[in-house]
Amino acid sequence: DGTATNPGATFKKTWRLKNTGTCTWSGYTLVFDSGESMSPVIDPIGIVAPGQEVDVSVSFTAPVAPGEYKSYWRLRNTSGVLLPVLNGWMGKGFFVWIKIGSSGFDFYTKASAAAWISGFGNLTFGGPDTDVNGFAMYKDTQKLEDGSSPNKVIETSPQQVNDGVITGRYPAYTVVAGEHFTAKIGFLAKPDGTCGTGSVKFQLNYKEAGVLKSLGEWTETCDGPLKSIDVDLTSLAGKSVEFVLGVLANGPAAQDWAVWVAPQIAIP
Repeated sequence: DGTATNPGATFKKTWRLKNTGTCTWSGYTLVFDSGESMSPVIDPIGIVAPGQEVDVSVSFTAPVAPGEYKSYWRLRNTSGVLLPVLNGWMGKGFFVWIKIGSSGFDFYTKASAAAWISGFGNLTFGGPDTDVNGFAMYKDTQKLEDGSSPNKVIETSPQQVNDGVITGRYPAYTVVAGEHFTAKIGFLAKPDGTCGTGSVKFQLNYKEAGVLKSLGEWTETCDGPLKSIDVDLTSLAGKSVEFVLGVLANGPAAQDWAVWVAPQIAIP
């Protein structure tokens, strides 16, 4: 119950029922009672004697709109009578309950809602880019180390001390099955288009129940190409977590103009 399900995904729900009556179930069928029907395909039921248990199944297609959905079901005999359900939930039949999340999370558009911090303390998103305590801000269409000038660029420059750091903790997000984190990472170019002396560790972490855990770390220097990263988030499907982007300087941080290009969570 409460499983996080992809929009439009097909899945099968199986209930184990017990015939606690005195009549043998023969020719009985599962029927939709109330809630969301979700395009059901119903498996047939065999003969079930009193006292026996049986597994009954329905295949569903999940809705595409975000939200929580319940579908209530009953058993019907050959005379069209619905069987009573002992211990039924709120007087209704047995049910399936799923959650459809808002698939996708754009780190770029949500950057101003993240909590940015360096060794100095809390930072305000938006710079300025002269702040020696570290800064996080948009740097769209500015030339990067590979010569490109893309949109959706976040610069995350650590505090300008040896081994300085900056992190951004984003609002909680419930991961949908099949989603990946993707981005390109690298550095801004110098005004003349050449590389600086940037050398950092990019980190993707997440916080769950107050504990910070790692999803990946990539050491990069300003050497020309950007690095593409792709992290499968299968292990987090259905969980609500706070993702954390981090940049750690490797020594001096004066030219650690680290950038994340189009960081996002989506189903490939």
